[in-house]
Amino acid sequence: MIDLDVHTHLVPIHPARLAGFDQVRWLEDERVLVLDGERLDVPRLFQPDKLVEWMDLRGVRRALVSIPPPVYRQTLDATRARGWVDYLNEELLAITQASHGRLGALYYLPLEHPGLLLPLMDKYGDAFEGVAIAAGGHARIVYSDPCYTALWERLHELGAFVFMHPGMCRDARLAPFYLHNFLGNPYETGVAAAHLVMAGIPARYSGIRFCLAHAGGIFAALCGRLEKGFETNRPGVDTELERPLATARRFRVDCIAHHPSALQLARDVVGSDQVLFGSDWPFPMGIDDPSTVDRPS
Repeated sequence: MIDLDVHTHLVPIHPARLAGFDQVRWLEDERVLVLDGERLDVPRLFQPDKLVEWMDLRGVRRALVSIPPPVYRQTLDATRARGWVDYLNEELLAITQASHGRLGALYYLPLEHPGLLLPLMDKYGDAFEGVAIAAGGHARIVYSDPCYTALWERLHELGAFVFMHPGMCRDARLAPFYLHNFLGNPYETGVAAAHLVMAGIPARYSGIRFCLAHAGGIFAALCGRLEKGFETNRPGVDTELERPLATARRFRVDCIAHHPSALQLARDVVGSDQVLFGSDWPFPMGIDDPSTVDRPS
């Protein structure tokens, strides 16, 4: 039995509310959501009962649920983003509250709009089990930026679980071959985590339980190089801060590495006890059968 899956996704569908948003259409007969001209046609994303069925089949007791990147809509202005995020969070919370304790919601905070973050946290309080934030997906999102200081302070005070999931990669070079997912996702997570480490944020705000998606992306492979930068006093490096390899032990990661050696590297860098189960349900790049996950030796 797996006690908790920290990485599952759902998209709440409330047709009457969706009808009030520009550039959003729910095609009931096809079970497809059209957002800004793009079709999201993963039917199980819209079916919470299918997630619970999968959990029963695979022996998963509880799951934390967040919205997936295709619905972040990071190009919205602040006013439209607030309305959209309120819809997603309110409806996701309703889904999890109806699950008889099987599902817990991570509410989404749009980091591209720093002015919205504390008002959103004030609104939702402790109704959720943590928050989900995008690693990248928008040029304004730079995790070391002081504009997030108030957010880190609040999350630290709350002892919050903070799930960092890559946004939609905007690098045009990665458009072919599905590279925006294969390469873009782990890259964006690595960039975000590196900014946190080099700015000393996990040590300063130690109450935050940062969890990186996809086994931390490229972060584990970067840590030795970041450490070497400290050792050699490279330009821009504040050597008075906690060292990267020490800070890495403050992160949690999920187990979605797709190769035993990559998963072992994540364990070596962050610590085996910091590697949590995550499935990325219902996406094909996730883990459908938890029994296939390499276990620590």
